Amino acid sequence: MTKANAVIGEQKKIALIAHDNKKGDLLDWVKFNKGTLHKHELFATGTTGEILAKELGCHITIFESGPLGGDQQIGSRIAEGCIDFLIFFWDPLEPLPHDPDIKALLRVAAVWNIPVACNRTSADFMISSPLMNAQYCRTLPNYETYRQRFRERQNHDFQPHQYRRTLPNYETYRQRFRERQNHDFQPQGI
Repeated sequence: MTKANAVIGEQKKIALIAHDNKKGDLLDWVKFNKGTLHKHELFATGTTGEILAKELGCHITIFESGPLGGDQQIGSRIAEGCIDFLIFFWDPLEPLPHDPDIKALLRVAAVWNIPVACNRTSADFMISSPLMNAQYCRTLPNYETYRQRFRERQNHDFQPHQYRRTLPNYETYRQRFRERQNHDFQPQGI
């Protein structure tokens, strides 16, 4: 698979997300890094975005709450190249009803090779990196081959014989059913 490049500019487009049990941790981290974060374009989901906008006193693009599709909105912006940095303080000990959305978001971040911080330590390392204030050329897989195969499958005429599946043999069951139907039914105890 050939590679492509995407440039992350000096001003990063950073998505900030935190689960309920981690909002306090993210808020503390944001307070500590307020000066650095002001230099970048910020995005967040629901309540997290409202809390952070008050703390930072700057514009944050706020999407829906995570369970209402906010994680998916962030993921779509990553795929479109509109977000290039994800700070996601998630709680690994708390099962959430929208876990599939969270997994999908992390998958999209990996597919598009963007930096991801899942806790304060990884966020500290990333924001203090010399790359934080410089352009960075990230390498992306070239998905054109995959897209071409997908288009070919969509355009291919459906051939039922190619997709024949093997069904279980229910003949023994059918035979017993027929025998019961043919047998004189004698109700007992009536």
